[in-house]
Amino acid sequence: MVDSVPGESSMKNKQYRELAVCGFEAVRALAERHPESIQRLFFTQDRARFFGPVCKYLASERRIYRVVEAPSELEKLSQSVHHQGVVAMIQEPEIQALDNGTLRAWQDSHARVLLLDRVGNANNLGAIIRSAAFFGVRKLVISDEDEQAQITTSAWRVAQGGMEFVEIRRVPSAAWLVQASAGRSVRIGADHKAHNRLSDLRNLASPEQSLLVVMGNEETGLSPEVRGLCDHLVRIPGTGEIESLNVAQAATLFLYELSNL
Repeated sequence: MVDSVPGESSMKNKQYRELAVCGFEAVRALAERHPESIQRLFFTQDRARFFGPVCKYLASERRIYRVVEAPSELEKLSQSVHHQGVVAMIQEPEIQALDNGTLRAWQDSHARVLLLDRVGNANNLGAIIRSAAFFGVRKLVISDEDEQAQITTSAWRVAQGGMEFVEIRRVPSAAWLVQASAGRSVRIGADHKAHNRLSDLRNLASPEQSLLVVMGNEETGLSPEVRGLCDHLVRIPGTGEIESLNVAQAATLFLYELSNL
């Protein structure tokens, strides 16, 4: 692959259908677990010592890596000032569709699955993926709906390496998956007005059951269709002074509970 001119990075990214992965922890995890996905790697001099092994790999594959002359080059590549001294260019990720066979396998293995119902902010998506990786909840599903955030540079950076540990699949809509899970998974919707409390999760599902937890949109929560399809609605109790938590914060608490079921 031909190296890009720093000032033309946006054009090159579109031409080659690339995504910039930036942030030290995100790139380090990518380099350790999936170096083959890195097409080009750029870093500041003070970061060079952390990426020796992956540079050797890239050299063997005749792929580009180099120390940048100034951090501004990384800003142009990543379109972010939050690059933390390193940017890896990868092929634009394609999230695989969740087919019926994979869904059935998840259910048969009593998987804990987190489904996002139109979570629209890429930073929230990244934070949720980070929490899922931290608590060992490995299955996450997003939808193809327009309101749903997709995998972006920001999401990858905020995930802090979590992208390498969570299996992400996509479905046509959150409602589609909730409907498809009827009778085979316990379907739990996060709703700040629900009667059930988060601590009730252990009474609503057993370790021998597959569990699907749905987090809703930042502003509107669960869609009416998804809310109506869920077996149970669950809230995080608080003082009442603030109506609800940010969706990424709420997801973290649900993920903690899921990891202990």
